[in-house]
Amino acid sequence: MDKPELRASDLDRRDLAKLAMDMFHRTLVHYVFWFKEVEHQIGFEKALEVMDAVYEKNMSIQLSRIGKTFGLKLLEGIPEPLLNMSKAELETFVENLSLNWLAEDGIWFQAVEAKKGMLDAKRCNDSCWAWFSPFEAWSIKRFLNLPEYPGIEGLKEALQLRLYAKINVQTILDESPSSIVFKMNDCRVQSARKSKKLDNYPCKSAGLVEYTYFASAIDSRIITECLGCPPDENPEEWYCAWRFSID
Repeated sequence: MDKPELRASDLDRRDLAKLAMDMFHRTLVHYVFWFKEVEHQIGFEKALEVMDAVYEKNMSIQLSRIGKTFGLKLLEGIPEPLLNMSKAELETFVENLSLNWLAEDGIWFQAVEAKKGMLDAKRCNDSCWAWFSPFEAWSIKRFLNLPEYPGIEGLKEALQLRLYAKINVQTILDESPSSIVFKMNDCRVQSARKSKKLDNYPCKSAGLVEYTYFASAIDSRIITECLGCPPDENPEEWYCAWRFSID
């Protein structure tokens, strides 16, 4: 059954609440469009520099207004309820944020697959990683205040703060002073498929983009080598493995 048309003058409380959520979504998408257009005009690296100037100011304004609505105080730009949570509660909250990100990623993939098929969904997925992976590296590098060339040690720290790191099981092995091996021991996406008796999702094409771009954005000297990733055969103890080194 089709939804009845709404008139702007007839919105009730529930409609206004839904409108508020829709406006929140529009604001997020507008932020992304701004970044993409700045990137188109002046390049990715310069766009990140602009974002660095936008990030704190925008976050402060957004949280301040939302905080007034819900009676939330900000302490050094952080909502007070977050600061009042225990470390365990915050770790759970961070894990839930990571799960939300993964759900969003899956919803987009499935929506494209339903409209255009698996090939187009994979192509969109791989291209998305070409943008998101270096952005996430920039974001983590900024958060950790890493230098321009933090080396392998900097990469080790950054890999532990990725969105995936909070919901998957991974290990980092020191191979030499200038190289490490990263293994994804348990991947939620692949484990879910395994539980349904499905073959591994062939994610190597995305992984080559994701890990190479991430490592390079942390330190441009780092070389990425794939040791195995579906559809490659993998042992029981990991789904994919990657070597990162500085020549």
